[in-house]
Amino acid sequence: MATSRPVHAPETSPTPDDVPSCDAALARAFQFLGKRWSGMVLGTLMSAPASFSDIRRALGGISDSVLSERLTELAQAGLVLREVEAGPPVAVRYRLTPAGEALLPALQELMTWSRTHLPADGCR
Repeated sequence: MATSRPVHAPETSPTPDDVPSCDAALARAFQFLGKRWSGMVLGTLMSAPASFSDIRRALGGISDSVLSERLTELAQAGLVLREVEAGPPVAVRYRLTPAGEALLPALQELMTWSRTHLPADGCR
C-alpha cells in the first residue's frame, strides 16, 4: 500500500523584493548609539548633569580619550550639551539636551529588557 507524501513547492532563493529591508532610521540610530560607551554615557546623564570626572568614575574602564571622543560626538549630534561654569575654578558639566532627554524612555526600556533577558556581567 502506497503512502501519500505531502507535495512541497520547489525551494527557491528569495528575490531582493522578498527580503525585508532594514529601516534606515533604525540603522542610523544603532550606528550611532551602538558605538561602545555612547549609550552608557547617555545613561549616566539620565538623572543629572555631571562633570567629566563624574562620568568617568561612573562608567569605570573608559579611557579619558574615548570619553572625550564620545562626549564630543554626542554634543555634535545635539544629544549632550557641554556647559562651562565660570569659576574660579572653571568647571565643565555635561547634560542632556531635549533631544537627549527624548531618548530616555527608549533607554529605560532597553535597561528593563536587559535586566530580564541578558545575564548580569558585573556592571555597576
